[in-house]
Formats: sequence, structure tokens, C-alpha cells
Amino acid sequence: MGRVEGKVAFITGAARGQGRSHAVVLAREGADIIAADISHQVETIPYPTATADDLAETVDLVESFGRRIVAAEADVRDLDALREVVDRGVAELGRLDIVLANAGVSSPSSTLDMTEETWTTTIDINLTGVWKTVKAAVPHVIRSGRGGSVVITSSLAAMKASEHTAHYSASKAGLVGFMRVIAKELAPQRIRVNTIHPTTVYTDMILNDSIYRLFRPELEAPTRADFESAALGSTRYPWPPLRRSTSPTPSSISCRTKDVT
Repeated sequence: MGRVEGKVAFITGAARGQGRSHAVVLAREGADIIAADISHQVETIPYPTATADDLAETVDLVESFGRRIVAAEADVRDLDALREVVDRGVAELGRLDIVLANAGVSSPSSTLDMTEETWTTTIDINLTGVWKTVKAAVPHVIRSGRGGSVVITSSLAAMKASEHTAHYSASKAGLVGFMRVIAKELAPQRIRVNTIHPTTVYTDMILNDSIYRLFRPELEAPTRADFESAALGSTRYPWPPLRRSTSPTPSSISCRTKDVT
């Protein structure tokens, strides 16, 4: 029996990276999964975003643990699409206990130089998208009467300022205030609400030229090695983490560079 045996979790941004890792760990621990992510390039984002093939690989990984998964394309900016995915998942899997509002993007830019589209895209996905995720999914948890959990992916950027991240930091700090309010509102239904605050997680959102330049602005063309040396100063946790592994375990899945963001 796993820690979440027989429960169902809804995860946004599930095609790659932290979202995929959450899906795999929960499946290993006995949960069935409702997974949502995009399959198109997000405007203003300077690295490749998720694809349908990425989400299909998450499906394969979850099923390798003998768990069921309902997966579909849904942009967290689209409330109707989120509702459709969650409603179908609950209809097929029978319940919903855990909501992981994980989807997010990053596009470093000087505050005064960034375009309105860059600001709006980040806020719409990272902040408003979490509200839409909660709005679409949590009513199912409430109706069950069993209580549950909402986990929101914020960031170290909510607490520690860095240049060229005003839109990202504002979105992630906003999630903390949102969490505090919704936690009070959902407490009578025995639903816990928390934010988590990762730092430089080993994903494609981090491993790209825009982040390398953010961490090493004094260099004309910083490399990954340059970035990694600077990243050591942002966390006590050893960096870089474990290298790519071919073993389909949660710890290796979260560290794979080819198919994880």
C-alpha cells in the first residue's frame, strides 16, 4: 500500500519536469492521475514548451506503475478546457483528492524593456492559471466530503529578488497571498492548501540560454557550466543534481534533460 493508495490527483504542467515527476511519484505511491498540459509553443517563452509527445511519455510512465491516467491538452489560461479535463478525469476515475497547480513559465526580461505581452503571458499562466486550476478542480474535492490537498508551485523568486524577473517574481509572490486566502476558505472542508518554493530545478525551463544570461550577466555567451557555478550560491542543496539516468524511477525522471522541463 502506497501513501496515496486509491486516491486521484490532478496535475497541470504534467507533460515534463516537476509536473511529470509529481505524476510518477504519486503513481508509484498508489494514486491515479489526471494530467493536463499544452502541446503548442507558448508565445514570448524563450525555450521549447511542452509537446503532445511529452505528455504521452508521462502517460507511459504512470501506466508502468500499474496506475490509471486520464491525460489531455489544456492551457491553464483556458478555464473551459481545464474543466473539461477534470470533469472527464473524475468521471473515469471516480474521485479527486489532490490538486497540483504546477504549470508555469519563465521569460527573463528587464522590467522597463519587457513587452506588455511578455508580462501578461507570465501573469496569466503563473498566477491566473492557478486560480483557474483551483476553480475547475477543487469543487470536485469539496463534493467528495473526504477532504484533500491543494499544492501550488510557487518559487524561491517569491522571497528572493533577482533582476529581470519582475513579472515572474510578482506572479510567484501572488501565489502566496492566494494560497493564504484559499487555505482559510477551504479549511472547513478539511482541504489543506500549501505553496512550495523550488529553486534552480534541473529542467528545460532552467537549462536554457535566457537563464544562463540571467545568472551570469557579466558574460557575453555564458554556458551551462558558467550557470551551474553561479547556481551554487542560490541553494544549500547540491547543484547540479544527479545526471541523466536510464532507470525509470522518480528521482531520475526529474533529472532527465532531454524530455523534462
